[in-house]
Amino acid sequence: MNRILDAILAPEPDARELAALPLPPSYRAVTVHKDETEMFAGLSRREKDPRKSLHVEEVPVPELGPGEALVAVLASSVNYNTVWSSIFEPLATFGFLERYGRLSELARRHDLPYHVLGSDLAGVVLRTGPGVNRWRPGDEVVAHCLSVELESADGHGDTMLDPEQRIWGFETNFGGLAEIALVKANQLMPKPAHLTWEEAASLGLVNSTAYRQLVSGNGARMKQGDNVLIWGATGGLGAYATQLALAGGANPVCVVSSPQKAEICRQMGAEAIIDRVAEDYRFWSDEHTQNPREWKRFGRQIRELTGGEDVDIVFEHPGRETFGASVYVTRKGGTVVTCASTSGFEHVYDNRYLWMSLKRIIGTHFANYREAWEANRLVVKGKIHPTLSRCYPMEEVGQAVYDVHHNLHQGKVGVLGLAPRTGLGVRDAELRERHLHAINRFRVPE
Repeated sequence: MNRILDAILAPEPDARELAALPLPPSYRAVTVHKDETEMFAGLSRREKDPRKSLHVEEVPVPELGPGEALVAVLASSVNYNTVWSSIFEPLATFGFLERYGRLSELARRHDLPYHVLGSDLAGVVLRTGPGVNRWRPGDEVVAHCLSVELESADGHGDTMLDPEQRIWGFETNFGGLAEIALVKANQLMPKPAHLTWEEAASLGLVNSTAYRQLVSGNGARMKQGDNVLIWGATGGLGAYATQLALAGGANPVCVVSSPQKAEICRQMGAEAIIDRVAEDYRFWSDEHTQNPREWKRFGRQIRELTGGEDVDIVFEHPGRETFGASVYVTRKGGTVVTCASTSGFEHVYDNRYLWMSLKRIIGTHFANYREAWEANRLVVKGKIHPTLSRCYPMEEVGQAVYDVHHNLHQGKVGVLGLAPRTGLGVRDAELRERHLHAINRFRVPE
């Protein structure tokens, strides 16, 4: 691995030299173990500690198949699916690997007693399998996390509808929290040249997800002038939704949980901001009963910020805690678009406010290849910026995931792979300088 890293970090990297270097038999990776899936039995979600379940260990380099690539991972990042994998909720991910392993002889590689996690990466192509023509060893890339087989007609209009659609590093093995990752070659996209490895690695999953959810024809179809309610507007997803709304001429109504996060929204250019903690919104009277009076109070505050208008779109991802309020405050004919449920998967809402006001609920999940490419293109052009706040060495990945699990972070949390330190990988210093303030907006001093 040292020879590979030296070749990548050379002042003028030589792709031919990199392609000629032998691959190591093993690499360091962040894993969970199949024989430990019951280690948190009987504990509440908050009591389950990723620092106890995550391992950093040597694992064998997987066999390279047709249409695939092995990538040297310089950096990765933490997503909520990493949290779910680490605490074995709502299901242990080994069931996903077992089902995938039954698909084909080649897919059987993924069904192992350990799971290499991670659905983001920035790195350099090491090897490509038969049938790969676009990418070559030495190419600097990021990866989106959509893994598809495309043997069914269902996936050819929208690859997210492929019956064998999976999220790489969550429902497949050999993910990005590692020194080497195995991906399908059609997951690869150009690395933004003005970003460091860790900044580039923080974008793929959340930026693509927010793009499909908010902008795409498969999502809310946001247009200029729309009022868009964004929950967690400085979080992993919400910070990209806020940027996309502003870039698209919409009016984000940003919901945050502290004055510090409100200030970040203002720095991004948002003006309508609600601090839900300061306002002490309590959408549930108790565990089983929602409080419509709080929905109405919330709606009144939104209208005060929008000049008397209700929101056209609600960017939903907290789930159970907020969903009833989200349906209520959406304007007549408006849209609630949801992609996750970080506060619980069982959503409860009053259907009268949906059907009688002709509102829509749209479910979205990650993004198809085209949407991921368009989202990455906005980053390459300096229109959308990373939201990386902190970056941990791989040895401290348990703490990184713990921070996300307990919402101790803002923006995205990065994890270094092969990169020996942060700050490496910038190829376009001029573009970086033009956007440096925005790039560093979320950074926490180390």
